[in-house]
Amino acid sequence: MFKKVCIIGVGLIGGSMARASRKNNLCDEIVGVGRSEKHLQKAVQLGVIDRYELSIPKATEHADAVVVCSPVGSFEAIFRQLKTTWSKNCLYTDVGSTKQSVLQALESVFGKVPANFVPAHPIAGSENNGVEASNDFLFDGKRSILTPIEGTDDRSLQLCREWWEGMGARVSSMTPQHHDEVFAATSHLPHVLAFSLVEVLRNKQDKREIFEYAAGGFKDFTRIASSDPEMWADICLANGSELLNVMKELEQINQKISLLIDGKDKQGLLEIFKSAQGAREYFLSLQTK
Repeated sequence: MFKKVCIIGVGLIGGSMARASRKNNLCDEIVGVGRSEKHLQKAVQLGVIDRYELSIPKATEHADAVVVCSPVGSFEAIFRQLKTTWSKNCLYTDVGSTKQSVLQALESVFGKVPANFVPAHPIAGSENNGVEASNDFLFDGKRSILTPIEGTDDRSLQLCREWWEGMGARVSSMTPQHHDEVFAATSHLPHVLAFSLVEVLRNKQDKREIFEYAAGGFKDFTRIASSDPEMWADICLANGSELLNVMKELEQINQKISLLIDGKDKQGLLEIFKSAQGAREYFLSLQTK
């Protein structure tokens, strides 16, 4: 499919893209680029990439596909470097968890979104970080969402779709706006809640005993609080308006539950809890289809 793929940010997602692309014979050469030479050397040692560069323009020279796998807060600076060697014959894409911010960064640098840039977001990951956590099956059966806009080149869009399908993903499309609204609620908010809960308990005087006796539910609920803090700080700021909207809705339902508890209203609590239970069971039924 590609002679040369360049991956900007060889961590969990970027490393897994490299591994999956190699496993499925989707490219001949994989070049990594990033800020830490130590991490890039590790990626070469692990066989994730063939070689690395510390310069984005040098790494992307003659590339057929370039994917940005860095935190979304770094995108504008990366696009400014990519602009110096941008090729109309290359597919450019990303894996950012927000999409409107990516398009805004492109418009800031190029004046418009280049036709051969295809915004993408693989719905796969782990609380573990770094290239050491990458694997060649991370995207198997997982969704990858493409968010093309008016003016996106059809050939680039199809090529990006085929790349993700070749890595084992199930590809779907939606608008950037709808993407950010959906993932503010289903991904970004849960991460904020996990970080917030752990921070609340950390500040308690008896925190050692709390953590010592925490049950399995606590571990399951807070697992994602082990995710990369820098990445999630960038995501929260990049999708701030949508995230704040859903956080206000959460505040309203929490206030309602507080009033029900204070008023010893068991029936009111049951109605909310049963409604939520039914909604989750419906969600689980969709996952098995």
